[in-house]
Amino acid sequence: MRKSVILILSILISVTSIYGKQIKLLAIGNSFSDDAIEHYLYGLAEANGDTIVIGNMYIGGCSLETHYNNSKDNSSNYSYRKIVNGVKTETPDYRLIDAITDEDWDYISFQQVSSEAGIYESYFPYLDELKEYVKKNATNSNVQFVLHLTWAYEQSSTHSGFANYNNYQSQMHNAIIDASFRAAEKAGIDIVIPVGTAIQNGRSSSLGDTFCRDGYHLELTYGRYTASCTWYEKLFGKSVLGNSYVPDKITPYQAWIAQLAAHAAVAKPTSVTPIWVYEITQYITK
Repeated sequence: MRKSVILILSILISVTSIYGKQIKLLAIGNSFSDDAIEHYLYGLAEANGDTIVIGNMYIGGCSLETHYNNSKDNSSNYSYRKIVNGVKTETPDYRLIDAITDEDWDYISFQQVSSEAGIYESYFPYLDELKEYVKKNATNSNVQFVLHLTWAYEQSSTHSGFANYNNYQSQMHNAIIDASFRAAEKAGIDIVIPVGTAIQNGRSSSLGDTFCRDGYHLELTYGRYTASCTWYEKLFGKSVLGNSYVPDKITPYQAWIAQLAAHAAVAKPTSVTPIWVYEITQYITK
């Protein structure tokens, strides 16, 4: 009997090792990368038999221009947040070069500060320069570059940067879509994580325009979960629909909207996909 149990466990471990993916991700970001990858991404991967090491080089409100200047000046202004085996550590006064060489990263992502994310001209020359700097110093010659497409502000947001889009959410969202994809193409970045589209999809559901906690940062539960679902499906190439990782503070209803919104965004990153109530009802009543 014991031999049979051991054999079954060995088979299960073998299957997991064959189909589970292992990824190392470093974000050169700000509070929006904190929202998107630091809280729920690890759990989503673990629940599906995958593993991920997450690094986030964090400065609140940091723009591509500031990241570029920091690389040029070898500045140690960062807080380096790292998640390994689900455990998060935080190291202050960190330099970009040290984070880039800390792991053989599979993916390294960039993002523009939220207020300028829809302004194409703001990406250059900084995105090109940062990419070259990272490429020169990355220890993994096969590292892939990623652009994090962020979300538009809540319609009632009082953020001063909202004026760049005439204080209209739809205008900001469309501008971010346009600028992000154009910038990625110019910089030769093949992977765009359409979190902004996922959030806009979620806003079309019965949850409405409730995905931000202060008008621009994501709501702490299903808001952040939606973003992480998008990152998970895009990076791992696996559907997030039905993923069993649903933290206690997120209801099954909210989780299903989030998963649907993320899944639709990966499938159609440049257009909003309405999330209808009848889809949720079918899920809940199964």
